[in-house]
Amino acid sequence: MWSRLEKINLAKREYRFYTLSISQNLFGEWCLIREWGRIGTKGGRRRMDYFSSEKDATTAMIQIRTVKTRRGYITCPVQLNMFKTD
Repeated sequence: MWSRLEKINLAKREYRFYTLSISQNLFGEWCLIREWGRIGTKGGRRRMDYFSSEKDATTAMIQIRTVKTRRGYITCPVQLNMFKTD
């Protein structure tokens, strides 16, 4: 599961992104990976939270996404295979 949020405010020169993803590690734990920072710059911050079940990780992801949307972030559509190389 993956979600990308962006917040762009031209008046404040604010260009932010927030990415949430859920994956399972080799030990069977579920991990919620959060990455955030300024759009267009190298680097950013990353945090990993571990959960015992996928349901707990999904619940935490939904809660974080809800808080971020209240703060002005919008969900970006997923764009896969933008440049096809057949």
